[in-house]
Amino acid sequence: MHSMRVEQEGRTTVVQAEGEFDAFAAPDIRATFEFLPRGSPVLADLSRVSFLDSTALGLFVKAVRTLTASGAEVRVVLPTTSARRIFQITNLDSALPVCPSRSEALAELSLQQH
Repeated sequence: MHSMRVEQEGRTTVVQAEGEFDAFAAPDIRATFEFLPRGSPVLADLSRVSFLDSTALGLFVKAVRTLTASGAEVRVVLPTTSARRIFQITNLDSALPVCPSRSEALAELSLQQH
């Protein structure tokens, strides 16, 4: 099971992902990021993700890169579960704009807006 919801925290759009993400979750990942408001900072909070396969990982990375290329400031909060391991193995924990917590990511994005 997985869920994704979009929330607003001030001017930042937050994508909260929770549960297990595999190839079957791909349509939900694509749809969620496709319809985000353009121009606002985005926080992808993956801290509640318990499983992430390579397909889902690729879609999250593509979404972050697409948003960044369009000029959006983006931060990612990585899973605190064993799902974090795929980021470490692929070295994406160094390649993505990562923050250790949601509050730190929101603070960084807030500073970028000024």
